[in-house]
Amino acid sequence: MTKVAVFGAGSWGTAFATVLAGAGNQVSVWGRRESLCEAINTQHENPDYLPGIRLADSITATHDPAAAAEGAEAVVLAVPSQSLRENLRDWADVLPSAVPLVSLMKGVEVGTTLRMSEVIAELTGAGPERIAVVSGPNLAREIAEGQPAAAVVACADEGTANRLQKLCHSGAFRPYTNTDVIGCELGGATKNVIALAVGMAVGFGFGDNARASVITRGLAETARLGAALGADEHTFSGLAGLGDLVATCSSPLSRNRTFGEKLGQGMTVAEIAGATRQVAEGVKSCSSISELAHRHDVEMPIAEHVTKVVAGEMTPKDMLFSLVSRSAKAERW
Repeated sequence: MTKVAVFGAGSWGTAFATVLAGAGNQVSVWGRRESLCEAINTQHENPDYLPGIRLADSITATHDPAAAAEGAEAVVLAVPSQSLRENLRDWADVLPSAVPLVSLMKGVEVGTTLRMSEVIAELTGAGPERIAVVSGPNLAREIAEGQPAAAVVACADEGTANRLQKLCHSGAFRPYTNTDVIGCELGGATKNVIALAVGMAVGFGFGDNARASVITRGLAETARLGAALGADEHTFSGLAGLGDLVATCSSPLSRNRTFGEKLGQGMTVAEIAGATRQVAEGVKSCSSISELAHRHDVEMPIAEHVTKVVAGEMTPKDMLFSLVSRSAKAERW
């Protein structure tokens, strides 16, 4: 039985642990809080993030990163994107060498505008043949419940992507492979920002026309940024692009969509963040994605407007009407 380490005991890290266990692996989950690790080991449940879902006996948890990593043939990283650098500084010495490092994180680092694979490379020294990304329409609770889903495993090395595909392929989870790490990461990060905008439209009471318009234009923004950074344009019409975008913008299970909806209803960022353990990655990444776009001279008005709302410089209502009233010009879809 292959051992896989999952660093992160939040909803998506735990859900992906269930995928790995369902594929026949022994899974060791690192958790920040010892009390949560104890609950996973004794109750076979993650009561803080996935209450009511029984975890397989092959999933164990530990607060000790060395114990989690020992003997692992792959390491999955599933912490909030803005805390990855700090965590990797602590873990770098215990991560096994020469094994794949798999990012589940969907964000762009504030300050550096680095994608998560770039942060991993910088902190661990791992080459592109070892760093992979899993992305797609993967709402954590549905995955943990064993509902059918698909995703993309992306790595510059096709052999690594294929090995990881086999590692997480189960009767309910179908991973596809490609080599476009840049496109998969950008699709996963920007969809969170677009979901905030869609949530604001929902919270304010706007209908399907507004939502569909934001989703479609959001996809166009993502594709423009991807083109500037060298991504494969086909990625954005697949699971890691359109698929992830639609799921995140449409489902009430989506943290970013829900966060945006509460903003549209009049709550502040601080009020919403203080009422939940869950992290809405788009709240932090919107500014870094906007900065990344500026650096590459890419126009991303939705990302820019969401950044202003999060910073308190614009109301959700003003944001939505400002996007519509922008000066018209010749522009493809």
